[in-house]
Amino acid sequence: MSGSRGELPPLVDYLVVPAVNLTLAFLVSGLVVLAIGENPLAAVRIMLSGALGYAEGVGYTLYYTTNFIFTGLAVAVAFHAGLFNIGAEGQATMAGLGVAVVCLAFDGAPWWLVLPFAVAAAALFGAGWAFVPGWAQARRGSHIVITTIMFNFIAATVMVYLLVNVLGKPGAMNPETRTFAEATRLPPIRDMLLPLGFDVGTSPLNPSFFLACLAALLVWLLIWHSRLGYEMRVFGFNPTAAVYAGIDPARVVMIAMMISGALAGLLAVNEVMGVQNRLLLEFVGGAGFVGIAVALMGRAHPLGIVLAAFLFGVLYQGGAELSFERPKISRDMVVVIQGLVILFAGALEHLARPPLVRLFRRTRLAAEA
Repeated sequence: MSGSRGELPPLVDYLVVPAVNLTLAFLVSGLVVLAIGENPLAAVRIMLSGALGYAEGVGYTLYYTTNFIFTGLAVAVAFHAGLFNIGAEGQATMAGLGVAVVCLAFDGAPWWLVLPFAVAAAALFGAGWAFVPGWAQARRGSHIVITTIMFNFIAATVMVYLLVNVLGKPGAMNPETRTFAEATRLPPIRDMLLPLGFDVGTSPLNPSFFLACLAALLVWLLIWHSRLGYEMRVFGFNPTAAVYAGIDPARVVMIAMMISGALAGLLAVNEVMGVQNRLLLEFVGGAGFVGIAVALMGRAHPLGIVLAAFLFGVLYQGGAELSFERPKISRDMVVVIQGLVILFAGALEHLARPPLVRLFRRTRLAAEA
């Protein structure tokens, strides 16, 4: 965190700075689109129309948003404890195993009965996979970034072995489990919204979206309205002062990582139980890494994370529509645009901050004179 953070009013820090960074990202993206001979304004119109212009597009946008809320919250909880959890991808992968085992064990049971067990399994498997890196840092001094990256690869390898040799569907060409019974799958949210007059088309949006919103509320209560959250914030801000105040650093690190892993694991409820309806390889789709940018852009605050996750949902859904409508703007080019947003929101997050700090400092001095 920048030392200049406290020199800006909260409204400027949490709204104006991200808005400026986003504007810079979109300006540079516009230059890239212009360089390949396309109209940047037309590209923006297609992206917004594809993400928000019709019911099914909105449904897909919120589906992506759901995944990014889970992973953004996971990264943010670790941030508050001074930890950089890059292992959300692996934690969500292993959580998929827990969700699949529950759904296969309760095969044929109604989804509303299976859902609490699936949520618990996803959280436990994700937390368990995050516990080892947390324990290694707390007790052995291993760097959390290195161990979480390693555990991403280990999770992928374990999943390949299990799907090929243990859980795989006999005779299947691809490594995947058998499809869950229809009653066990999370229903599309359109079935719930149609009686209320809302239609999201055939999008994969499902009740996991409400679970993600609930998770954001619970994280807000945890971080700012609980003793554990206070200990995490104190330790993340100044570990030495935290120890002096009687806070056990090993306990904070391990609990923070387990909560972070549990939140990342909830993504599996959306993907495995709600969309794919089976366990297959690489169902996470990079959402764990996008969560890092979401947490940075959202300033590790649940409300900011929900908004940032929605922005990335728009980028993902709108980008898919853009590559379809404008073949010259390939999917790779869309990834470049998304990468520029991540670059300005993450690596160059402090680009706009120093000028704003100087501006407010001069304004404050002029007011005091």
